Amino acid sequence: MLLHCPSSSLSPAPTSPGPSLCSHGKMSESQRLLLENAQQVVLVCAQGEPYLVGEAMRSLAILENASLVVGRDGCIKAIGPADAIRREFSKISFEERIDCSGKCILPGLVDAHAHPVWAGDRVHEFAMKLAGATYMEIHQAGGGINFTVEHTQKASEEELFSTFRYRLLCMRRAGTTLVECKSGYGLNLETELKMLRVIERAQKELDISISSTYCGAHAVPKGKTPTEAADDIVYNHLPKLKELGQRGEIHVDNIDVFCEKGVFDLHSTRRILQGGKAIGLQINFHGDELHPMKAAELGAELGARAISHLEEVSDAGIAAMATGKCSAVLLPTTAYMLRLKQPQARKMLDEGVIVALGSDFNPNAYCFSMSTVMHLACVNMRMSMSEALAAATINAAYALGRSHTHGSLEVGKQGDLIIINSPRWEHLIYQFGGYQELIEYVVTKGKVVYKKDSTSPKGHEEKR
Repeated sequence: MLLHCPSSSLSPAPTSPGPSLCSHGKMSESQRLLLENAQQVVLVCAQGEPYLVGEAMRSLAILENASLVVGRDGCIKAIGPADAIRREFSKISFEERIDCSGKCILPGLVDAHAHPVWAGDRVHEFAMKLAGATYMEIHQAGGGINFTVEHTQKASEEELFSTFRYRLLCMRRAGTTLVECKSGYGLNLETELKMLRVIERAQKELDISISSTYCGAHAVPKGKTPTEAADDIVYNHLPKLKELGQRGEIHVDNIDVFCEKGVFDLHSTRRILQGGKAIGLQINFHGDELHPMKAAELGAELGARAISHLEEVSDAGIAAMATGKCSAVLLPTTAYMLRLKQPQARKMLDEGVIVALGSDFNPNAYCFSMSTVMHLACVNMRMSMSEALAAATINAAYALGRSHTHGSLEVGKQGDLIIINSPRWEHLIYQFGGYQELIEYVVTKGKVVYKKDSTSPKGHEEKR
C-alpha cells in the first residue's frame, strides 16, 4: 500500500496508479460519503496534471476494485484499494455509504461550451435545415440567433430562470457537474445583464458548478454595423460588467465573440477580446466555424484559454494553439446538426493541441448529454474512447480554467462524480443514448443530487 498526500514523495505512476491509497491529512470522526468496492474508479489523472495531451489521453489512470471518500467540505479525501480504504476508515462514520460493487465511478462530466439561457425554441428551423437551408441563410432571413434574441429580450427574468433551471437539471441528470453557460441572446446591455443575473442566481441555488461567459458579441444587433456593435460592447457593456463585478453582483469568468464572416471580423474580435481581458476575463471564443478566419492564430496571439468550433481552422492555427496551450473546444453536435465538415480532431491531437469537448447546447443543437457528445466525437471525429473521456473531463475543465478543482478524481479536488451500472467505464460512450439507464448516481461536492429512481430532473430537488 502506498500512502499519497500532498506532502508525500510517494505517488502512483502517471499512467497506471496500481494498488495505491491516496489520502489527505488526518481524518475527522465523520465524513460525508463513502463509495465502496467499485469495479473501476476512473481517476483520469493521478499526478495533478492540468490537462492531458498525446499518449496520456490514451492511457487514463484507473483503479480496479477501489473505494473513494468525500469529506464534509465536499472535497475528495481518499481513493484507493477497497480493503485499504476499509482499514483506514474503519472507525470513521459517514453521512452516506454507497455499495458500488460491479459498477464504475467516473469524474463528473464537464461541458466546455453551452448556451442554455434563452426563450423560444427553433424546432421549425430544423425542418428548414433538413430541406437544405444553411445556417447563414436562416440567420440572414431573420431566423437563427435573431429569432432567439427577439424572444429572449421579451422574456422576464423569472421565465428565463425557470427554463434555464430545467435545462441545467437535465444536464446534471446526464452526468454533467460543471458547465459553461453563455449569455449572448440579448445583444443589448439590458438583456445581456438579465441573462447574466439568471446565471448568477443558478450558481447560488443549484448543485451544479457553472463557468459564466459574457457573449454579447454573439451576433450584430439589427440596425448596427459590426464596428458600431463592437464600440457599444467596448465602451458600454464591458465597463458595466467591471462595475458589477467589483460590487460583487455578477461574477463573469470568460469573454466570447462569434468571429465569423458576416458577423465580427478579426479586427472587431480583437478589440472586444482585448477589452474583456483587460477587465480580467478569460478569452474563450467562437472561431473558424463556417469560414477560415485565422481566429485560431488570433486566439493564440492573445493568450486565449480556449477557442470553440474550429471546423475551418488552418494548419498554422493548429500549430499556434499547440504552442500557446490554447485548448480547442470541439462540438460534434454542431457539425452533425449543420452537416458541416468535422473538425480535424486527429490532427489536433497528433500535434499536441489540448482537445476538449462541449455540447454546444442551444436552440440550434439541442443536446443535454455529454455521453452523446463523446460518442459522436469517437464515431465522427475518430477519437478513441479514452481521448473523448479526457476531453470531456480534465481538458474541458482546463478550457474553463477549472482543472485544479474539477475534471478528475484526485485527492483535494471537488467531490463531483457519477456512478454507472456497468463493470467497464466505456459503456458510458458505447451505449449511444443510453445514459438514462447507465447513470445510477450523480454526486456534487459529495452530495447525491440524482438517483436513478428519480423519474425526471424535477423528481430530485436540491436539499436546502
